[in-house]
Amino acid sequence: MIHYSLICENNHKFEAWFRNSDSFLEQSKAGIVSCPLCSSQNVQKALMAPAISSARKNTDKNIGQNEDNGSASRPEEKFSVSAGHPQQEELRAAIKKLRDIVTKEADYVGDKFAIEARKIHDQLVEPRKIYGEATKEEISSLLEDGIDFLPLPTLPEEHN
Repeated sequence: MIHYSLICENNHKFEAWFRNSDSFLEQSKAGIVSCPLCSSQNVQKALMAPAISSARKNTDKNIGQNEDNGSASRPEEKFSVSAGHPQQEELRAAIKKLRDIVTKEADYVGDKFAIEARKIHDQLVEPRKIYGEATKEEISSLLEDGIDFLPLPTLPEEHN
């Protein structure tokens, strides 16, 4: 997976994940990549800082090892977040609109999402719109097999 910062012709900045750099190019040429704010398909990669691994990160992995059994405690998963951007409310509204459309028009398949997505991809069942939940392992497997899906974002107020 590769994470890109993107920018559209209207200077809207957003982020997206792709299987690899070729996947971005293919999807962009096919008109699949579009701005979530204005729907422009004229999207380019924006300048972004590279992720650089440091020696400190590698030594930090050993912190938290249990001396009794040598197993390492896993660091807490972190997420990219932002605050104070002037277009945040527009993006929040676009995300909410997307979620509302998907949940209205697609079939909810619960924790069977990976199974159903694979059946649709393999043409074992009639194609249909679905949404549901999947584990990290299921997501990785779907990505490895080239099965197209999109994470359905949640908003902070949905956790309250």
